[in-house]
Amino acid sequence: MSNIYPIFDKMLSRADKEALLGQKGVMLWFTGLSGSGKSTVAIALERELHRRGRLCRILDGDNIRAGINANLGFTAEDRRENIRRIAEVSKLFVDTGIITIAAFISPTEEVRQMAAQIIGPEDFKEIFISTPLEECERRDVKGLYAKARRGEIPHFTGISAPFEAPANPALSLDTSRLSLEESVSALLRLLGIEE
Repeated sequence: MSNIYPIFDKMLSRADKEALLGQKGVMLWFTGLSGSGKSTVAIALERELHRRGRLCRILDGDNIRAGINANLGFTAEDRRENIRRIAEVSKLFVDTGIITIAAFISPTEEVRQMAAQIIGPEDFKEIFISTPLEECERRDVKGLYAKARRGEIPHFTGISAPFEAPANPALSLDTSRLSLEESVSALLRLLGIEE
């Protein structure tokens, strides 16, 4: 069968873009409970990478759900589609040589494996923000956990919907034990960036 997408053969390659940026594209996929510190760590890492002259992009529930996934709810099917779309967008960033950070609950091994397959397992680094549920609830300024415990929010991950901890993450960070600086340092080491 002939190539039905010939434009891909004419576009600049990933190697061309990485050479221009002087960096390799990679996906750091943060997974963990609501309130675990995913966004906080992602923002701190983004600032440190920027300070070091590295191009980076955060994809977070807020900036994705307000735009590309605004039409999705929180059913199991919608959550899966949410992650699929995020992975497809992430692949575009990674293929452009951008250090990409996804900060999503992504509660099951199945959806995280789907994301890894779309992005490419060699580019996908799963980061488990392993902060315990009790600490996540303590930090919950929006009161979401309390509402979930009262039954006001159905299918809330960690309360009325399961969260499957990653079996073999590239890195596990418990933000109740590690400072923000320690978490960022561990991520820089994972990326092979000298301190």
